[in-house]
Amino acid sequence: MVLDAPADTHDFLVLFGDDSESRAQLLHDHTGRPVLRMGGYMTANGTVIDERVWTIRESARHGPRLHLRLGDSLP
Repeated sequence: MVLDAPADTHDFLVLFGDDSESRAQLLHDHTGRPVLRMGGYMTANGTVIDERVWTIRESARHGPRLHLRLGDSLP
């Protein structure tokens, strides 16, 4: 999955296609590897999605935007 995010912040809102949203934070794990923490949220049809932390396999800056290629979610 590739996430398009603002480049100059580490805390931002992610909007999903069903009009649900979640707060995300760019962080580093204990080894210094970049990760994305996505807060829990409820989808438009009422499904509850728990908070998850995803590895970031790749990031590339495109002007004021940052494209993050997410890897596996961490337990």
